[in-house]
Amino acid sequence: MITRTVSKLVFLAFALLMAVQAQAGEKDFGDYQVNWSVFPSTFLDPEVAKANKLQRSKGIAIVNISIMAENEHGQPAPVGGQVEGQVSNDIQQVNFLAFRRIQEGDAVYFIAQYQYRSGDLMTFNITARPTGHQQDLPVRFSHTLFND
Repeated sequence: MITRTVSKLVFLAFALLMAVQAQAGEKDFGDYQVNWSVFPSTFLDPEVAKANKLQRSKGIAIVNISIMAENEHGQPAPVGGQVEGQVSNDIQQVNFLAFRRIQEGDAVYFIAQYQYRSGDLMTFNITARPTGHQQDLPVRFSHTLFND
């Protein structure tokens, strides 16, 4: 049940990349790549949110981070590690993000929820560290969400 629910969450996250409200990006670090997406929690199916202990509400968003490395076939593949970070609004109010690791098969994602006000520019400062890698991979990006 949890695996099926996580599959729905992962599928939804990728589907949301195409939505107007969602934002996705990536940063290349040579051997590694950090990918991210940001979307309102109301985009989640209520059952998926409940099964993954995620709150669905206007004013709550989800940031999804993955760390990728080339596999033996030269294709990007997810790798484990640690992710931490913070998000700040346009008046520099900072909130630390509590990332949770979600793994299904070979897929590994790190998700966190945060509060936002509709129309606020939110700036993310994220640090990812792949398993077995000694150097941090910092990413910084901004996004504005609007309540639906």
